[in-house]
Amino acid sequence: MKSPLQLKDEGLVGIDIEGLRDIISNHPSPEPPDYRTFKPACVFLLVFDLEEPHILAIQKADSEGYPWRNQVALPGGHLDAEDISPLDGAFRELEEEMGISRDQVDFIGSLGHFQTINHRDIEVFTGLWKAGGPMRPDPAEISRILKIPLRVLVRTHKNKNFNGRIPDVDELRYPFEDVVIWGATARILHHFIELLLEVVTPD
Repeated sequence: MKSPLQLKDEGLVGIDIEGLRDIISNHPSPEPPDYRTFKPACVFLLVFDLEEPHILAIQKADSEGYPWRNQVALPGGHLDAEDISPLDGAFRELEEEMGISRDQVDFIGSLGHFQTINHRDIEVFTGLWKAGGPMRPDPAEISRILKIPLRVLVRTHKNKNFNGRIPDVDELRYPFEDVVIWGATARILHHFIELLLEVVTPD
């Protein structure tokens, strides 16, 4: 299988989208829960700048009573009745939250399902963000946009010996600048990085 990732001196120097597409389509992904007590949601894990790969994330609004107040997340949200599919809902949320339209995203595949402690079942889709136009984040939901270098996440992943195991919620944390990524978002990133590192190609 073609490697999607190249490393040099512990830093990422490039990512190959076709290689990423291959590994996602050929690797078992986490299944949805068997029981029906979870509310469906969907997010996009968007990669951009392939020479120095970054992930697009958001910090939730600092609103009193908001259950995800100030947390780092991936853009997305709940499915609506009019959504044709979870992927359709993810694209709708992406445009509503961020002002990123479908034609700005090259869809890659689904990473599978991840559950939260407040009974949300999140299906995670991956895509290449072409970064062709300005974003318009919804201030009611988003306080700021985070463009996180993938090399920073991979370095933390390796330094904390997250490889080959799933740490518990108190341990699985990825610090970035003045925030810490934890919870379901950290588990999604852990899964994504593990996929990449399985077929990593040293430069």
